[in-house]
Amino acid sequence: MEACKRRRLRRDAEINRERIMTAARVAFRERGLDVPLEEIARRAEVNIATLYRRFPDREALIEAILADHMADFVEAAEAAELADDPWEAFAGLVEHVCGMQAADQGVTEALTTCFPTAALEAPRARAMAAVDRVIERARRAGTLRADFTGQDLILIMMANAGVLGSTRCTAPQAWRRLIGLILDACRADRVGPPLPPAPSTKDLQAAMSSARPQR
Repeated sequence: MEACKRRRLRRDAEINRERIMTAARVAFRERGLDVPLEEIARRAEVNIATLYRRFPDREALIEAILADHMADFVEAAEAAELADDPWEAFAGLVEHVCGMQAADQGVTEALTTCFPTAALEAPRARAMAAVDRVIERARRAGTLRADFTGQDLILIMMANAGVLGSTRCTAPQAWRRLIGLILDACRADRVGPPLPPAPSTKDLQAAMSSARPQR
């Protein structure tokens, strides 16, 4: 009898966890990472204490929801390294990552936010290392402007996040024009005067850390 009760409690806990994750996935996609946890609990039809038993804080819930998206970022960046054409590899990667942002408001924010846990930062670092190699290959091929850096991709994602924040509901495809314009400006044969210096990695990390959702 006691064993049956324990199994039932474990099963109930698993069901509640899945309901919370399903509700959070939808809420983050629709409203971003700072949606109130009370709303997520309401959508999951559990009380807030149950949510906190499964996920002790907002970052734990974000980590559980976004792990697959960070894995997608890694996969896209590493696949781009294997593409035959260096420019198409670079442009396709930029479009893919910006498309991830367009599809999910939570991802829009996550890709331009630093988190304190290795579960999200480790795959981001792996993806950005692959991004740097894709950039270097396109620069060596003479198709990408020589002064483009990995920091510039982060700036592109930040710019895309701003456009999506203003147009997601009214002109949801506007981001595609932005990325088309940016990619055209990135081509080596479009180069004009030298660009101003890129922000330092430290400064960008500080900006991304300041965007972290509050507990």
